[in-house]
Amino acid sequence: MRAVMSSRERVYALLRREPADRMGLFEHFWPETIGQRWVNEGYPKDASPPEYFDFDLVSVGWGLNAVPLKDFSETIRETEDWIIIKNGRGATLRTWKNKSGAPEHIAFDCSTRERWEKVYKPPLLAFDPGRVNPDAFRSGIAQARENGRFCFFGCIHVYELMRGTLGDVVMLQAMALEPDWIHDFCRTYTDFYIKHLDYLFAEAGQPDGAFVYEDLGYKKGLFCSPRMYRDLIMPYYKELFDYLHARGMPVLLHTCGGITEAVPDLIEAGIDCLQPMEVKAGVDVISLARQFGDRLSFMGNIDIRVLESGDKQAIEAEIAGKMEALKSLGASYFFHTDHSVSPNVSFESYRHALEVYRCHCNYE
Repeated sequence: MRAVMSSRERVYALLRREPADRMGLFEHFWPETIGQRWVNEGYPKDASPPEYFDFDLVSVGWGLNAVPLKDFSETIRETEDWIIIKNGRGATLRTWKNKSGAPEHIAFDCSTRERWEKVYKPPLLAFDPGRVNPDAFRSGIAQARENGRFCFFGCIHVYELMRGTLGDVVMLQAMALEPDWIHDFCRTYTDFYIKHLDYLFAEAGQPDGAFVYEDLGYKKGLFCSPRMYRDLIMPYYKELFDYLHARGMPVLLHTCGGITEAVPDLIEAGIDCLQPMEVKAGVDVISLARQFGDRLSFMGNIDIRVLESGDKQAIEAEIAGKMEALKSLGASYFFHTDHSVSPNVSFESYRHALEVYRCHCNYE
């Protein structure tokens, strides 16, 4: 039996693919899962999920505001159920007011390179200390250290920034027809991130790692070819990840969808852990572990649809089967669903899932 580690020690070991006492534990939740359903099913109203479930990782927040027009927000229309807002990226979006869901994309003002260079690029060129919140960051790091948990900051990077600023259609067209614009966008934001993170870390201290949220795929595969990602996106991933690695900070990458084809390039770019590996998009953690387990750690791939079913036998088969297979491969693994926990999952089903995890999580 391996010596018991603190959560922080365990996460570092798993991300470095070194021996650990057990598999890691973490999760993301829809806001209404706990706040609207589980509090009526026995979850303590004011409990913090990392503390209540004893997660190994905890977020200290996003740290900086990367919106070009950082103080701009205009309400276009509002009803009891939804609201349409034009934000500081120039995106006009409709979102639900009382439930989670992807926003409806209505319009994007930054639809040409001219608009990018005239309106949205200039505010990103100068260092602006008003874009960071060192006090909240510092407090989050201190609390995580006190509790012995691995703490991370979250951010999106160039691909999600482009989707949120240009919109999917203009972005994908520009990737094919105006690659110089894409390079300029990525160059601008990578420089922006590094100079603001330098300041944030100097003022607030440094978290243990980074969780980068980039959705590179959809249900049937990648949004564009692996070569296009390799030419236009991966160099800027590598630059940011090298910057973080030079500070001793491992990188966990969230990317939804069918992203299997991109995994070799993501490893080359420098990710340390892949999350969440959606089952319904054809991603298979066991296959990935066989191919890349010596170079990559894994978080997720527990089919959320099985937890939503409430079938305890099916939940046990899904979790135990994958965890035992991963242990046999010597893979570094964190228990997590293959997306996040929706309000379709009962509190009882999630607690049962964690019971199964704890029965199978120890490395021998």
